[in-house]
Amino acid sequence: MDFGKVPNVDEADFTFPPDHPANKKILNKKDFNKTKVYVGCAKWGRKEWVGKIYPPKTKEKDFLSHYVKQYNCIELNTTHYRIYKAEVIEGWRDLAGPEFKFCPKFYQQISHRKRLKDCEKITEIFYNSIFNFKNNLGDCFLQLPPNFAPKNFEILKKYLEQLPKSPHVCVEFRHPDWFNDKGVFDETFSMLNELNIGSVITDTAGRRDVLHMRLSNKTAFIRFVGNNLHASDFKRIDDWVKRLKKWMRAGLDTVYFMMHMHDEKDSPELTAYTIQQLNKHCKFNLQEPQFIKPAEENISRKGNRAP
Repeated sequence: MDFGKVPNVDEADFTFPPDHPANKKILNKKDFNKTKVYVGCAKWGRKEWVGKIYPPKTKEKDFLSHYVKQYNCIELNTTHYRIYKAEVIEGWRDLAGPEFKFCPKFYQQISHRKRLKDCEKITEIFYNSIFNFKNNLGDCFLQLPPNFAPKNFEILKKYLEQLPKSPHVCVEFRHPDWFNDKGVFDETFSMLNELNIGSVITDTAGRRDVLHMRLSNKTAFIRFVGNNLHASDFKRIDDWVKRLKKWMRAGLDTVYFMMHMHDEKDSPELTAYTIQQLNKHCKFNLQEPQFIKPAEENISRKGNRAP
């Protein structure tokens, strides 16, 4: 994932922003141990994971069957590029346990080609495909194109209004003007709240505006972009665990924490650290990915901080 990539990570400002004040209206206090937490990666098809978290000599066709033993969700980017037939979705679903969640990304013809206009039919086809995940279907996320600016607010609103109420949808904004103009930002997030649409929070080095820290419902959908086990990655995870603990105590229902890297080969190490810290500080019992070789060895060889 190249979004927000910077030439020198050491010069990046990773100051963690405060909560948006509107979050207090979204969250109602309850026992944070009841929050559902899902941690996963952006894809399952990494050959570099063979011998790391997949058994040696694992065939590519068997990657998913091993991935679902390691994680409880996946950010399903592959649905952005094609709509899959029912039998393919059913095959993936049958490999997963009952608690595993697939979080499909909206098909690009809807979001990037038609730009949410005149796409009722293709949206129906997309939903009919992902509905085959049944109880394994998690929240979907709609990534808007980088040039989809606030002038398209009414188009976005009209499109979101006609979506099915289930599964839940989270929207990722990328054009800077969604964040730069307070009036636009407030109107947009009020609209999302009224429709019970979630907001994606993206944490990446070169675009700190998308780390907006504003919830629009009781789901936090976080896309974390690490820098291949740079020391700052672990500090940023520590900051996230503290913030999520606060949100959970205030009444957050669901967390999706999706790990990205500019080179995805290192995602398992940082997801392991994330899960360790959530278990330690938030009293969960989430399963950590199991390494063929200890994760600490993989991290220490890079000369970075080990968990």
